[in-house]
Amino acid sequence: MKKLGYLLFFVSTISFSQIQYTDVATSLNLDFGYGSGTFGGGVSFVDFNNDGWDDLTIATDPSSAIRFFQNNNGSFTEVFFGMNDITKETKQVLWVDIDNDGDKDFFTTSEEGVSKLFENDGSMGFTDITVSAGITYTGTSTWGASFGDYDHDGFLDLYICFLKVGDTRPNILYKNNGNNTFTDVSVSSGLTQVTDASFCSAFFDYNNDGWDDIFVTNHKFEVSYLYENNKDGTFTDVSAAAGANVITDGMSSTIGDYNDDGWFDYYITNAPVGNYLLKNTNGVFSNVAAATGTDFLNVSWGAVFLDFDNDAKLDLYVSGLMDGTDNKLPSALYQNQGNETFIIPSNVGLDNDTRKSFGNAIGDINNDGLVDIFVNNEDADNFLWKNETMNTNKWVKIKLEGVLGNRDGIGNRIEINAGGKSQYRYTLAGEGYLGQNSNYEFVGLETATIIDYIKVTWNKTGIVETINNIQPNQSITIKEGSGIVLSTSAEELNSFSVYPNPSNDGHFYLSITNNEAHQIEVTDLTGRSMFIMENITTSDYIDLSRLSSGVYLAKVTSGNKSKVVKLIRS
Repeated sequence: MKKLGYLLFFVSTISFSQIQYTDVATSLNLDFGYGSGTFGGGVSFVDFNNDGWDDLTIATDPSSAIRFFQNNNGSFTEVFFGMNDITKETKQVLWVDIDNDGDKDFFTTSEEGVSKLFENDGSMGFTDITVSAGITYTGTSTWGASFGDYDHDGFLDLYICFLKVGDTRPNILYKNNGNNTFTDVSVSSGLTQVTDASFCSAFFDYNNDGWDDIFVTNHKFEVSYLYENNKDGTFTDVSAAAGANVITDGMSSTIGDYNDDGWFDYYITNAPVGNYLLKNTNGVFSNVAAATGTDFLNVSWGAVFLDFDNDAKLDLYVSGLMDGTDNKLPSALYQNQGNETFIIPSNVGLDNDTRKSFGNAIGDINNDGLVDIFVNNEDADNFLWKNETMNTNKWVKIKLEGVLGNRDGIGNRIEINAGGKSQYRYTLAGEGYLGQNSNYEFVGLETATIIDYIKVTWNKTGIVETINNIQPNQSITIKEGSGIVLSTSAEELNSFSVYPNPSNDGHFYLSITNNEAHQIEVTDLTGRSMFIMENITTSDYIDLSRLSSGVYLAKVTSGNKSKVVKLIRS
C-alpha cells in the first residue's frame, strides 16, 4: 500500500501541461468595451509599426474613435495617428502593406457604410487616400473585409462584404492596380451579383492549386458562397459542387487544418442551431461539427484556430453572445484530442466569461511563444486572455516577407515538419468575425527538439523554398528567396539584457554575461539607422541621450541569432 501511495504521489507530481488563461485587460489599461452598436466590432492583433511586438487596434462604437495600442515590451500605450477622428461604428480594422513599401497601411469599415484607407508615409504618419484610391462605393452596413492576391501580380486585392439588410448593394472585389488605386472588378471577375446579407469573407486556397479562392459567409440563413479562382482573373461559383453551399445564420469565417492532412478546413459560427466545421477532403467539404464536438449550440460570433498548449494539434476558440445564464456556452476553448474530436477543458481561466463577446484575434503580447487572445466585448470590458500555460512543449513563430509577391507574405502556404509530423498554415489578412491575427504563424511542436524543415510555397511564383534543421522556441522571419533573415530566441540570447527601460536620461546599461561578440544596431521606428556598436563582449552603455524622446529599436546579433529590443527614451 505504501508503494502504491508513493506511485500516486510520483504520478501527481509529473509536469503535465497545466492550461491557464488570465484576463489581464485591466492591468494593461485595456479595460473598456466596444459600447453600443449592431453586432459588436472587431480587433487586429498585428504589429503595426514593425518592431517585433504584436500591437492592438480595436474597433469602437460611434461614441469614441478607433483605439490604437502600441506594445512596449509586453505593456501597452495608447497612440494617436491622426486617424482617431473616425467616429463611426467601426467594424473591420486591418493593417496591410498595399503598396509593398515596407510599412503597414490601414483600412477600416463601418456600419454606416463608410470605408477608409490610410497610407503610411513610413514614419507612422497617415494620409486618407480613400477617394483617390477609388474606394468610392455607395451603400450601407459595410462589414467584413479581407485582403489577398487573387491575380498573382504581387499586390493585395480587397474584398468587401455588405450586410445589406434592406439594401441591394452586392459585395465588391477591388483589384489593386499597384499604384495606390483600386478597380471594382466584381462583375468582370464573374462573382455572383447577389444581394445576400454577408458578414465576412476570406481569401484562401481551398483546392491546393496555388491560387487564392474566396469564401463568403452569409447571414440570415442564406447560402454561403465558394468562388474558385480560374487563374485568369475570373472566378467560378463552386459552392454546390464543393459542398460549401451551407445555409446558416453565419457570422465568421475561420480557416485552419485541424487534422493535419494538408487541406484547409473552414469553421462557421452560427445561431443556436449549431456551428459548422467544414472538413476539407481533397477539395470537397462536409460538416463534422457535431461529430467533432465543436457545434457550440448557442449564439456565437468570433472564432479562431490556435494551438494554445503547443502540443502540435490545432485547437479552436469561439466567442459567444450569451452570458451563460441560459445554461449554454458563453464561449468555448476547444482542445484538439488528435483523433478528430475536441473537448472543452475545465478550470483554465475562461470559465468566468459572462460578457457579450463578438470579434476576437490572437497574438503574443510578451513574445513567449504562447498564444494570447483578445476579445472585443459589447457593453462590458474587453478580455485580453494572457496564456500562462505551464508545460515544456516547444514552439516556433513564423513570419513571411514577400519580394516578388506581396510584402506582407499573405496567401502563402507553409509546411512545418518536426518529430515526424507535418503541420500546415496559410497566411491570411482578415478572418474570423472582423478579426486580424498576428502576422506571425504560431506552431506548437510538442517535444520536438529540432524542426526538420519548413517549406514555404510562394504564391506568385509557385516556388517552394525549404529550410532545414531549425531550432525551436524562436520567432523567425523568412524572406522570399533569402531564407531566414531574422530570428529571435530569448533562450539563446539570454546573456544580454538592458536596463533601465524606459530611461529618463537616455542611458541604457547593457549586461552581458558571456564573452561572445554582440553587434548592436540602433534604429528609429522607420528603420533609419542611428548608430552601430561592434564586437561588444562586456557590459557597456547604449547612449541615446542626444536623441529626442521616443521609442527606438536595438537589433542585437550574436553569431547567427538576433533579437530586437525596444528602447524607450523618456
